[in-house]
Amino acid sequence: MILGAVLAGGKSSRFGSDKALAELDGRTLIARAVDTLSGFCEYVIVVGRELAPAPTIPDWPRPGMGPLGGIAAALRYAEDEDYESVLTCGVDSVALPQTLLADLSPPPAYLENQPVIGHWKSSNASLVSAILQSEGRHSMLAFAKAARARAVKCTDAPANINTPADLAAMEQAHGI
Repeated sequence: MILGAVLAGGKSSRFGSDKALAELDGRTLIARAVDTLSGFCEYVIVVGRELAPAPTIPDWPRPGMGPLGGIAAALRYAEDEDYESVLTCGVDSVALPQTLLADLSPPPAYLENQPVIGHWKSSNASLVSAILQSEGRHSMLAFAKAARARAVKCTDAPANINTPADLAAMEQAHGI
């Protein structure tokens, strides 16, 4: 079984307000991300928030650890609940390709241009936990390298919404 995990613990500092609650065509980005992952996964959680349109868990080991804190929490949850793998995306991952799961299988793999969008083995929980507890580099790419994950090129790259201007461009480009 595959667990879906929406990473939603970011500060949205470049966006200027809570990006998860920003709306695109009348639906929040967080609701869109949950719905999208639901199309690929048996169960979806939101990591790093207390309120969401799906069950939530906190970042691990604590808030403020960036995407790795969300991935660590999701992988630990998946391991405890006997999921084989976790499909992750950011709260602002809009228009994920229909072939995403096939493209990222078998795990571990991630989208080269957006490494938070990845498919990870649940057994990588101890690996990401060790990275977060070390003095070394706490980056997505450091984790991907340690997990021996494949970088997958995506010609139809999903949007990455970091600013209100990015959101407006998304609406305009897709006629939303």
